[in-house]
Amino acid sequence: MAIITVRVDEKLRKMMKEVKINWSEFIRNAIENKIVEERSRNLAKAVLINERLRKKSRGEEKAEDIIRRFRDERYAGSRS
Repeated sequence: MAIITVRVDEKLRKMMKEVKINWSEFIRNAIENKIVEERSRNLAKAVLINERLRKKSRGEEKAEDIIRRFRDERYAGSRS
């Protein structure tokens, strides 16, 4: 397990001692929760971006079809 050091001022340290909490466990859980929250936020942002792109592209020709058409046109003259 990795070690992370956190600096707090003396006043905060005294207050932490007054409360009977396993601070290492508390901080590990807080870090894990923040990671889950950020990943969810990033996923939600990706979904929104994807939806915006999908709405913009409705009615347009698919990229695969455009590429196929260009390739067919490019190589049409070289086929015998």
